[in-house]
Amino acid sequence: MSETLVQLGRKTISSAPRREPRPDWLRIRLATPASYHKVRELVDRLSLHTVCQEARCPNIYECWGEHGTATFMILGDVCTRRCGFCAVTSGRPQTGVDPEEPAHVAEAVEVMGLRHAVITSVDRDDLRDGGAVHFARVIRAIHERNSSPLNTAVEVLTPDFRGVPDALDILLGAAPEVFSHNMETVPRLYRQARPGSRYDRSLALLAEAARRRDDGEYSGRVKTGIMVGLGETPGEVEATIRDIRGAGVEILTIGQYLQPTSKHLPVDRWVHPAEFAGYRALALSLGFAHCEAGPLVRSSYHAHEHVQRR
Repeated sequence: MSETLVQLGRKTISSAPRREPRPDWLRIRLATPASYHKVRELVDRLSLHTVCQEARCPNIYECWGEHGTATFMILGDVCTRRCGFCAVTSGRPQTGVDPEEPAHVAEAVEVMGLRHAVITSVDRDDLRDGGAVHFARVIRAIHERNSSPLNTAVEVLTPDFRGVPDALDILLGAAPEVFSHNMETVPRLYRQARPGSRYDRSLALLAEAARRRDDGEYSGRVKTGIMVGLGETPGEVEATIRDIRGAGVEILTIGQYLQPTSKHLPVDRWVHPAEFAGYRALALSLGFAHCEAGPLVRSSYHAHEHVQRR
């Protein structure tokens, strides 16, 4: 089989499958208790998409089986961008926005008894507002249906909306308890890992949300996440953490990149848990309210704890 070569900065990395086994700290305990099947049946019945399934999250059995939580993916399951690390299908969406989706998501949150619901989406650059209005409708539907006795908190993990001026106004106007947008990687790797996105634009979106929080226009928290193991250096990771904190972000997640398929960017290295511990220590020393860092950490991993730590 021939190998595809991928340029990452000044490094040329083969995209052929890595032959060395995953280290012990990346071994996943598989378990499918009754609660896991209950969540899966509910998601299927309501025709919902979850990033847990679409992105092949390694924590799906823990979150669905032990915690009874899920991250809902709205606005369909086809993304208009082609990020080199993401398993979600790329292409041109063939369907519009589902007007019933806000009610279906709110129902799922109620049936699952969630006190913290995470809502994310594919990129929808085909929509004028990037899907901001639909996000707001989902947030409001969850709050309205789950105000008592659950008083469910809503976390949104959004695209960058391609810099649409009023997207953040629309979104924060619906008052999510946590606003999150992932930086994903260091500046040098953006062109390869996130074509169609820009490091400065993503950082500016987070900074604007943080400014509104500080000015009292928004009462929630601001969050982001990055991956390691794509070819970045520890120094670049540390500089990115400092950039993120400088933008006013309160919550940070850092996890190991795992190659979804042979067609995606290869794993450059397995990052040792001790290195993750060092990044977490740096983040906390810079003033982050919370930093979740570890090999299997993903954006919404233990997300319910982030609100509780206010």
